[in-house]
Amino acid sequence: MNVLVTGGAGYIGSHTAKALHAAGHTPVVIDNLSYGHEWAVKWGPFEHGDLADAAWVRGVFERHGVDAVIHFAASAFVGESMTDPRKYFHNNTVNTLNLLDAAIDHGVRRVVFSSTCATYGMPQRVPIDESHPQAPVNPYGESKLFVERILYWYGQAYDLGYVALRYFNASGADPDGEIGEVHDPETHLIPLVIAAARGERASIGVFGNDYPTPDGTAVRDYIHVADLADAHLRALDYLVKGGVSTAINLGTGRGHSVREVIETVARVTGRTVPHVNEPRRPGDPPELVADPSRARDVLGWVPRYPDLDTIVRHAWEWSGKS
Repeated sequence: MNVLVTGGAGYIGSHTAKALHAAGHTPVVIDNLSYGHEWAVKWGPFEHGDLADAAWVRGVFERHGVDAVIHFAASAFVGESMTDPRKYFHNNTVNTLNLLDAAIDHGVRRVVFSSTCATYGMPQRVPIDESHPQAPVNPYGESKLFVERILYWYGQAYDLGYVALRYFNASGADPDGEIGEVHDPETHLIPLVIAAARGERASIGVFGNDYPTPDGTAVRDYIHVADLADAHLRALDYLVKGGVSTAINLGTGRGHSVREVIETVARVTGRTVPHVNEPRRPGDPPELVADPSRARDVLGWVPRYPDLDTIVRHAWEWSGKS
């Protein structure tokens, strides 16, 4: 199939494009390169443009004979969404309407959507399953939840089939070393800790050491980016085979604390990781861990790289190239 991959020059999008190509599909990448990198587009045609341009989006569908869509393109900084919410609602929600309208008008009825565990808000229970109430506490999560609701109603009206994949913490890098994580600014913990280990930053801040967790630091569920890519491919296959629209968590089901991440980076790299304790950040929950059982039951998906050591090793190897 010709699969339109929006945001395909970005971190998760580029890894998914590689997985699509390996499975015999043609990933048609569109990206405005505000966050992505043209060097990460290696496995199919590239269209440089913005989803805000509805006419251009329609032209992409016409030029490439698109059969399905995997939608990553979005703004994704939680803090920024609090200070500039209109950017998030325009880019993540309004622009998605341009994409979905073009898809429907061109007969495309399969969409895999990059959603987020941020749609759940502050967890009422851990691990978090898909029945957990969705009550976002920031505009980023709200913008993604809006899209989930749009997909539901478009499915009812236009026979659109979709899978909304709610990620936990994407991490790691391509095991083959061809692509990896490069953000500016970088906000993800593992690459920040690796930068401190390399001496590229003075230290890493540990935001809160008094949480009700085993070592007092916040706990998160880290999932390898190659496993995320595999889940998107499986979600697409599920829709092709007639699977009903659904939402699915993507995580390992195991949490690691900030302190564990720092210790793992130090152990894997043999480097000292300077770090300092800082106050908690407002809105940071003590623990976010997925219940991944639906992904296993519906998609047959089991992470190939669930252990933190492997995730860190792949990220470390990539950091020496990036």
